Amino acid sequence: MKEQLYTIPLNEAVDAKDECPFCYIERSIEQDLLDFVLGAGSSYMEADIRDMTDKAGFCRPHFKKMFDYGNTLGNAWILKTHYMRMIREMKQQFSGFTPGKSSFKMFSKSADSSNSIVNWIQAKEDSCYICKHYKDTYDRYMDTFFYLFKQDKDFYDKVAASKGFCLSHFKDLCTGADTKLSDREKEGFYKLVMPLMESNMERLFDDVAWMVEKFDYRNQDADWKNSKDAIQRGMQKLKGGYPADLPYKMNK
Repeated sequence: MKEQLYTIPLNEAVDAKDECPFCYIERSIEQDLLDFVLGAGSSYMEADIRDMTDKAGFCRPHFKKMFDYGNTLGNAWILKTHYMRMIREMKQQFSGFTPGKSSFKMFSKSADSSNSIVNWIQAKEDSCYICKHYKDTYDRYMDTFFYLFKQDKDFYDKVAASKGFCLSHFKDLCTGADTKLSDREKEGFYKLVMPLMESNMERLFDDVAWMVEKFDYRNQDADWKNSKDAIQRGMQKLKGGYPADLPYKMNK
């Protein structure tokens, strides 16, 4: 099947022979978004972009990644106008706030609190410009995965020869299969991915187990086999991401 522009990144991710092609895509999308928000293109100087970042804000992990990325001026501009909006909204929340009657319920992080200030802060904590744009892009790649799974035999074969997926992204695939595949297609999907996940989880176990054995003095001269980076790959397979990655920084 001839590649289309929207299928190329997913094919490249599977071709990368990573522990999870969706981790590969996730990292690529996130780095592209950091470049867009803070990179040399100076999108943070554009009023319409900063209006969106002011409104959405950023989650704690992405604030940390923005700090690590660098660009002091860009971060300062984003924070300056975001603070202006936050202070304005905070004053509005405070001006209309009336404490409710005390209750002796157990503390809860539920978003349906009767305290309007709690609800306002919770909404801010749940909002992130980068997370939202990442999710929208990620959802399209999920759709593309199932399109290629159904239409492209070469893609099917590449997935079958891959290292499978991390458990987190595998969960998303199983969720997607429930709505995007017919009953017959689901049978083929699980026939492919369940043995794939089993064999690759066992492969990771073997790599980690051999790393443990390498610390036995009797094996000090033995070959490391595939275990030198087993810790980070083992962590990735269970939870996703790249534990050994250095912070992504601005290309100056």
